[in-house]
Amino acid sequence: MGRHAATVYVANLPWRTTEDELEELFAAFGPVVDVRVIQDSVTGRSRGYGFVELEGADSAERAVAYLNGREFNGRRLLVSPARPKRMRF
Repeated sequence: MGRHAATVYVANLPWRTTEDELEELFAAFGPVVDVRVIQDSVTGRSRGYGFVELEGADSAERAVAYLNGREFNGRRLLVSPARPKRMRF
């Protein structure tokens, strides 16, 4: 628990989900620092997942506990703590 920013991974997003919609959904758990819906680099279409950075690990934990498995615009979200990126050499 703390005030350090924490990132959560959100999968199974409806294809038309915007970053604003995702921010609104997660704002109920605390201040949102950043939101990214990942898009295909060729088509520009959503890849169905994204990341939400919340201010405070406690906010992120509450969001994961509440939103994982919940329905959002017709799809069940998969929400978990984001794993750190691995360095590639």
